[in-house]
Amino acid sequence: MPQKKKTPAAAPAPSGLVAATLHMESFRQVREARRQERVDDYVELIADLIREDGEARQVEIAARFGVAQPTVAKMLTRLAEAGLVVRRPYRGVFLTEAGQALADASRARHRIVEDLLLALGVDADAARRDAEGIEHHVSSATLDAFARFLADRRAG
Repeated sequence: MPQKKKTPAAAPAPSGLVAATLHMESFRQVREARRQERVDDYVELIADLIREDGEARQVEIAARFGVAQPTVAKMLTRLAEAGLVVRRPYRGVFLTEAGQALADASRARHRIVEDLLLALGVDADAARRDAEGIEHHVSSATLDAFARFLADRRAG
Protein backbone atom coordinates (compact mmCIF):
# COMPACT_ATOMS: atom_id res chain seq x y z
CA MET A 1 0.00 0.00 0.00
CA PRO A 2 1.39 3.44 -0.90
CA GLN A 3 2.17 5.73 1.98
CA LYS A 4 0.05 8.80 2.40
CA LYS A 5 1.93 11.98 1.67
CA LYS A 6 1.80 14.56 4.47
CA THR A 7 0.35 17.93 3.55
CA PRO A 8 2.18 21.05 4.69
CA ALA A 9 -0.67 21.81 7.14
CA ALA A 10 -0.26 18.43 8.85
CA ALA A 11 3.54 18.46 8.86
CA PRO A 12 5.31 19.52 12.03
CA ALA A 13 5.93 23.23 12.13
CA PRO A 14 9.48 24.59 12.00
CA SER A 15 10.82 25.78 15.33
CA GLY A 16 8.93 28.87 16.49
CA LEU A 17 6.22 28.71 13.84
CA VAL A 18 2.77 27.42 14.72
CA ALA A 19 1.37 24.63 12.53
CA ALA A 20 -0.55 25.99 9.54
CA THR A 21 -3.91 24.57 10.68
CA LEU A 22 -3.56 26.22 14.09
CA HIS A 23 -2.39 29.45 12.49
CA MET A 24 -5.39 29.43 10.16
CA GLU A 25 -7.80 28.78 13.04
CA SER A 26 -6.29 31.61 15.10
CA PHE A 27 -6.74 34.10 12.27
CA ARG A 28 -10.28 32.87 11.62
CA GLN A 29 -11.09 33.49 15.28
CA VAL A 30 -9.65 37.01 15.12
CA ARG A 31 -11.59 37.85 11.94
CA GLU A 32 -14.82 36.66 13.58
CA ALA A 33 -14.07 38.71 16.71
CA ARG A 34 -13.56 41.82 14.56
CA ARG A 35 -16.90 41.28 12.83
CA GLN A 36 -18.68 40.86 16.16
CA GLU A 37 -16.83 43.77 17.81
CA ARG A 38 -18.82 46.51 16.07
CA VAL A 39 -22.12 44.80 16.81
CA ASP A 40 -21.21 44.48 20.49
CA ASP A 41 -20.06 48.10 20.68
CA TYR A 42 -23.26 49.39 19.10
CA VAL A 43 -25.67 47.44 21.31
CA GLU A 44 -23.66 48.32 24.42
CA LEU A 45 -23.72 52.04 23.55
CA ILE A 46 -27.42 51.91 22.70
CA ALA A 47 -28.12 50.28 26.09
CA ASP A 48 -26.07 52.98 27.86
CA LEU A 49 -27.86 55.80 26.03
CA ILE A 50 -31.27 54.31 26.80
CA ARG A 51 -30.31 53.98 30.46
CA GLU A 52 -29.15 57.62 30.58
CA ASP A 53 -31.59 59.36 28.23
CA GLY A 54 -34.52 56.94 27.81
CA GLU A 55 -33.66 56.42 24.15
CA ALA A 56 -30.77 56.23 21.70
CA ARG A 57 -30.75 58.57 18.73
CA GLN A 58 -28.74 58.08 15.58
CA VAL A 59 -27.12 61.53 15.89
CA GLU A 60 -25.90 60.75 19.42
CA ILE A 61 -24.56 57.33 18.39
CA ALA A 62 -22.66 58.96 15.51
CA ALA A 63 -21.22 61.62 17.83
CA ARG A 64 -20.07 59.07 20.41
CA PHE A 65 -18.39 56.82 17.84
CA GLY A 66 -17.00 59.75 15.85
CA VAL A 67 -18.53 58.54 12.60
CA ALA A 68 -21.00 59.97 10.08
CA GLN A 69 -24.71 59.42 10.51
CA PRO A 70 -24.99 57.34 7.29
CA THR A 71 -22.43 54.92 8.80
CA VAL A 72 -24.63 54.57 11.88
CA ALA A 73 -27.76 54.21 9.73
CA LYS A 74 -26.18 51.33 7.82
CA MET A 75 -25.19 49.56 11.04
CA LEU A 76 -28.61 50.12 12.60
CA THR A 77 -30.18 48.50 9.54
CA ARG A 78 -27.90 45.47 10.04
CA LEU A 79 -28.78 45.33 13.75
CA ALA A 80 -32.50 45.55 12.97
CA GLU A 81 -32.19 42.75 10.38
CA ALA A 82 -30.40 40.65 13.01
CA GLY A 83 -33.28 41.25 15.45
CA LEU A 84 -31.17 43.22 17.94
CA VAL A 85 -32.80 46.66 17.64
CA VAL A 86 -36.09 48.28 16.73
CA ARG A 87 -36.15 51.70 15.11
CA ARG A 88 -39.10 53.93 15.96
CA PRO A 89 -39.76 56.94 13.73
CA TYR A 90 -39.19 60.25 15.53
CA ARG A 91 -38.14 58.39 18.68
CA GLY A 92 -34.85 56.61 18.16
CA VAL A 93 -33.48 53.11 18.50
CA PHE A 94 -34.40 50.56 21.14
CA LEU A 95 -32.95 47.15 21.93
CA THR A 96 -34.93 43.97 21.52
CA GLU A 97 -34.67 41.31 24.21
CA ALA A 98 -31.86 39.68 22.21
CA GLY A 99 -30.12 43.04 21.80
CA GLN A 100 -30.31 43.73 25.53
CA ALA A 101 -28.93 40.26 26.31
CA LEU A 102 -26.01 40.89 23.94
CA ALA A 103 -25.37 44.33 25.50
CA ASP A 104 -25.40 42.80 28.99
CA ALA A 105 -22.98 40.04 27.95
CA SER A 106 -20.66 42.58 26.30
CA ARG A 107 -20.72 44.80 29.38
CA ALA A 108 -19.95 41.80 31.63
CA ARG A 109 -16.98 40.81 29.42
CA HIS A 110 -15.70 44.37 29.55
CA ARG A 111 -16.02 44.50 33.34
CA ILE A 112 -14.10 41.23 33.81
CA VAL A 113 -11.26 42.32 31.52
CA GLU A 114 -11.09 45.79 33.07
CA ASP A 115 -11.10 44.33 36.60
CA LEU A 116 -8.27 41.97 35.66
CA LEU A 117 -6.19 44.82 34.25
CA LEU A 118 -6.80 46.86 37.40
CA ALA A 119 -5.77 43.85 39.53
CA LEU A 120 -2.53 43.71 37.55
CA GLY A 121 -1.83 47.33 38.44
CA VAL A 122 -2.83 49.01 35.18
CA ASP A 123 -4.10 52.56 35.83
CA ALA A 124 -7.87 53.04 35.60
CA ASP A 125 -7.88 55.10 32.39
CA ALA A 126 -5.63 52.68 30.50
CA ALA A 127 -7.54 49.68 31.87
CA ARG A 128 -10.85 51.11 30.60
CA ARG A 129 -9.44 51.86 27.14
CA ASP A 130 -7.54 48.58 26.80
CA ALA A 131 -10.48 46.51 28.01
CA GLU A 132 -12.54 48.02 25.19
CA GLY A 133 -10.38 46.21 22.65
CA ILE A 134 -9.39 43.10 24.57
CA GLU A 135 -12.94 42.15 25.56
CA HIS A 136 -13.81 41.29 21.98
CA HIS A 137 -10.84 39.04 21.36
CA VAL A 138 -10.68 36.77 24.40
CA SER A 139 -12.20 33.33 24.23
CA SER A 140 -14.86 32.17 26.66
CA ALA A 141 -12.31 29.85 28.26
CA THR A 142 -9.87 32.72 28.82
CA LEU A 143 -12.63 34.99 30.12
CA ASP A 144 -13.70 32.25 32.55
CA ALA A 145 -10.08 31.94 33.73
CA PHE A 146 -9.96 35.72 34.28
CA ALA A 147 -13.17 35.56 36.31
CA ARG A 148 -11.88 32.63 38.41
CA PHE A 149 -8.61 34.46 39.06
CA LEU A 150 -10.49 37.56 40.21
CA ALA A 151 -12.86 35.52 42.40
CA ASP A 152 -9.92 33.67 44.01
CA ARG A 153 -8.14 36.97 44.59
CA ARG A 154 -11.22 38.46 46.28
CA ALA A 155 -11.70 35.35 48.41
CA GLY A 156 -8.07 35.17 49.53
